[in-house]
Amino acid sequence: MPANIQESRIILVIEAIRSTKRMSLRAVAKTYDVPKSSLRYRIKGRVVKYEKRNAAHNLIESEEETFVCYILDLDSRGFPPRIERVKDMADLLLMMRGAKCVGKQ
Repeated sequence: MPANIQESRIILVIEAIRSTKRMSLRAVAKTYDVPKSSLRYRIKGRVVKYEKRNAAHNLIESEEETFVCYILDLDSRGFPPRIERVKDMADLLLMMRGAKCVGKQ
């Protein structure tokens, strides 16, 4: 079963459990054809793996999006994005947040 179909079923099951307290976890999991263990973990608040952000990322998502826009803007104007310039911008943002710099030190 594709992950997005199973995920939508799990969301439906969680809503069904919260709206009607009479249904047991096992019965609902069997009715909606979802794994009981996945359902139990999601009810307890576990985040789906593909929604988690890897801890190895140095920049936050908005900073990464800014860099992509900057690089695409440079490219649209005919300028090649210089790696050193992009690295310097990333280091400046990280330094302002107190994080360590990107790349080898």
